Amino acid sequence: MPQSSTDNPSQLSTSERILRLFTEVKPGEGTTAILLFANVFLILLAYYFIKPLREGWIAISDIQGLSQMEVKAYSSFLQSILLLFVVGWYAQLAAKWDRVTLFTRATLFCISNMLIFWALQPNLFFGGFALMGVVYYLWVGMFSVFVVAQFWTFAADIYTNERGKRMLPFIAIGATAGAAFGSWAVNALIGSGVLPTEALLLVAIVPLLASIFIVRKVAQREAIHAKADADNPPETKKTEKPSILSGAKLVLLSKFLLLAALVAMLTNWVNTNGENLLFGVIQESLATDAQTQGIVGEDSVLAFVRDGTTAFYGNFYFWVNVIALLLQAFVASRLLKYGGFAALLLILPVIALTSYTVMALLPVLAVIKVMKIAENATDYSLNNTSKHVLWLPVSSEMKFRGKPAVDTLYVRLGDGLAALTVLIGVQMLSLSTTGFFAFNVFLVLVWLVVGILLVREHRRASAGEPI
Repeated sequence: MPQSSTDNPSQLSTSERILRLFTEVKPGEGTTAILLFANVFLILLAYYFIKPLREGWIAISDIQGLSQMEVKAYSSFLQSILLLFVVGWYAQLAAKWDRVTLFTRATLFCISNMLIFWALQPNLFFGGFALMGVVYYLWVGMFSVFVVAQFWTFAADIYTNERGKRMLPFIAIGATAGAAFGSWAVNALIGSGVLPTEALLLVAIVPLLASIFIVRKVAQREAIHAKADADNPPETKKTEKPSILSGAKLVLLSKFLLLAALVAMLTNWVNTNGENLLFGVIQESLATDAQTQGIVGEDSVLAFVRDGTTAFYGNFYFWVNVIALLLQAFVASRLLKYGGFAALLLILPVIALTSYTVMALLPVLAVIKVMKIAENATDYSLNNTSKHVLWLPVSSEMKFRGKPAVDTLYVRLGDGLAALTVLIGVQMLSLSTTGFFAFNVFLVLVWLVVGILLVREHRRASAGEPI
């Protein structure tokens, strides 16, 4: 059979030939992929300028009777409740506006919020406001709905199932690279004194404005308005009246969405449990080091612990992002091509099962650090790609209403369950570190079973069967 012109490698542009190092590209696909790569790079770059302020601000939001770890964990639970309403509101907007308008207005709304938070930072124009760190922590979760999650919904809606499986792994490299570069840039700029911490929110506005321009450019190339109209006829839009809980309800009406929500919840529950345990082990290790080094005085010990924690996480996230970038660039697309969606989705719980079993047997900081780097790097790369490929065979309505609910509400519900784990495990059962890790092993086994069921539903959706 003669080779079709669309598959002829000689017709590839120079940029498309370069892209073939990372995934299979056909003529004419390169420009859109590069634009989407740049878009998500800018969004994650902005996010990693916003994110460090969350940790610092929550650290000075003291609530009597609670440790900082508990304040952070319980704020995540409150965030999951708030997201229930935010996702419903977003579903209403998705039914009302076309995709480009939705992305533009949502991003501009977040930028306006960033200007407000910039002005309210402690000791900038005003003194510290009580619980403002908690409010900012909650808002960062909203940002994931309005900017990060909607980008992936936009990208998944552009591509067909076949094109998406080839192009989304490459586009996801942009997200991983943006996160890595953003975390490096913040450390470099703040550490050198070039940029004051208070200016991070202002700097983050620039890439977000650029992302709006790129989305509009992509929409012109891919005729996304026409696609949206075809997927959502006017008469359907008029009869739909999404309620404030429509995103959550939609999940409960579909087995596919329910399983996707459960996988998202279990993934984050396990990962956040691991993060909380890592944080606790770090604090215990640093407290012991301070005592060994003869550091005395409350202020001196506090400074030593805070500086040690910052240094640890700086090194930790560096290795997580570097390994994630390598996995995303050279493994994700190949694993999807040769192993299929099942291999991409199930590799993280397999690694997590190995990691938490080892951590339960050897609960020491060096071992926990290595195992968590392996887990987080896989999560940020291979598992991140699986979360977007998952939605390729489903309808536009399911993407724009169900996906934000799964990617935000049910992910944050996992945070809430992790907070509940802290409450019960610490306050009621007095579990040891080994006991917490053993509980995580049990959760991973449940996660594996639900993941296998989700793979079956995804196969049905890809075959065109009703889900």
